[in-house]
Amino acid sequence: MVQPRIRRRAFDAVTPAPIATPVAPAVKLTGFVRQFGDNRVIDGLDLSIAPGEFVALLGASGSGKTTLLRTLAGLDPVGDQDVTTPDTRAVVFQDARLLPWKKVWRNVALGLKDKGVRARAEAALKEVGLGHRLDAWPSTLSGGEAQRTALARALVREPGLLLLDEPFAALDALTRLKMHDLVLNLWNEHKPAVLLVTHDVDEAIALADRVLVLNKGRIAAEEHIALERPRAPDARFQTIRRRLLGHLGVEAPAPHEAALIAFPTGEAVQ
Repeated sequence: MVQPRIRRRAFDAVTPAPIATPVAPAVKLTGFVRQFGDNRVIDGLDLSIAPGEFVALLGASGSGKTTLLRTLAGLDPVGDQDVTTPDTRAVVFQDARLLPWKKVWRNVALGLKDKGVRARAEAALKEVGLGHRLDAWPSTLSGGEAQRTALARALVREPGLLLLDEPFAALDALTRLKMHDLVLNLWNEHKPAVLLVTHDVDEAIALADRVLVLNKGRIAAEEHIALERPRAPDARFQTIRRRLLGHLGVEAPAPHEAALIAFPTGEAVQ
């Protein structure tokens, strides 16, 4: 007797795709409120930052940016509110805040107690291009070198969250661009979650995966920056820039309009 052939359906042999496990956010705030007397600086704010995500925060003065950063840094109490942050956090401020009586490597190693502290500080300084300035005094550093030292001091702790509070605002334009490249390289190497507080819209677009606009203590707008790095100020860049400026209450002309304003009696320069 001939046995019938069994034809298997195509899906019988397909291995089910694994179910992706949700990744817990590095930072999460739900309905967060921060109030000083009658002044509610942060008003029911919801925020989530994924591990390794680079987020920039824009907002006018008084919008709550610094208060939010201090909260995430653990500098202000949160009480029993719903706030999640990594165990390891580090902050780089606008001022490098180096101790003038300690040499550069000791500033980087500040607060570290384990063995091999100097070697760790040296490795961090080499990453930021200051391996030759280990034993220098802070007073001999340029502005860019001081900020690189502050960045090394933050990264030597391998933070899960790196908070940048307008760290390039006091630098000249060329040094600022170099610092942008350095920060991106270090972020790619170490992959912390990053929150950059800045007033510079171009800087936010150039660096971040996502840009948030804070207004009256709440997230008023959000832009996902799906542009390849390095980011040239092309038409897509300018479109995002105009939208963000609009959210900040600034009306920016389109590129051809800007050219006509700059050259009202002539043709736009190509």
